[in-house]
Amino acid sequence: MDTPLFPLLAIVAAYLLGSVPFAMISSKVFGLADPRTYGSGNPGATNVLRSGNKKAALFTLIGDAAKGWLAVWLARHYGLSDNLTGLIALAVFAGHLFPIFLKFKGGKGVATAAGVLLALDPLLGLAVLGTWLFTAFVFRYSSLAAIVAAALAPVWQVLMQGGNGTTLVVGVLAMALVGKHWENIQRLLAGKESKIGSKKKG
Repeated sequence: MDTPLFPLLAIVAAYLLGSVPFAMISSKVFGLADPRTYGSGNPGATNVLRSGNKKAALFTLIGDAAKGWLAVWLARHYGLSDNLTGLIALAVFAGHLFPIFLKFKGGKGVATAAGVLLALDPLLGLAVLGTWLFTAFVFRYSSLAAIVAAALAPVWQVLMQGGNGTTLVVGVLAMALVGKHWENIQRLLAGKESKIGSKKKG
């Protein structure tokens, strides 16, 4: 960890970890079709759920969240600086959004971002997760829940910790999540967005 190349290697390793496509892995394990061929075409837990296989969706959800959590936890465990930890958090998240193993076409990043936030600050992660769960339960739209949770994440962070280095990391995560949901926003406004639990089409 004393070598000049270590920070770069740590960031690359985090990106590669984030690139691991658990939606694809779970689909193969449970004998499902490629999640990019049905529903929203998104390789993520919500779309895998549209296959009707809840176990596969849960496996995807846990895997995507765990890789975000693990990258940040390892950085904290080995006493890396806050700046490097922040870059590692962004790298593992970017790996999920733009995975090298899927030609840089990844998922929306909700579960991975949740894992990152839980590792950065468990209370912050739980607050954001609670926001997602409440919104999803009330409105039954996974995308809306993700957008609301992402938008409020920086607010919760500032209220809990005040403005600091983590604020920038959380802000970048939030903006990226909202940006990845732009098409969902359009469908929500048009009343065409699929609700949680709806089956795959085609």
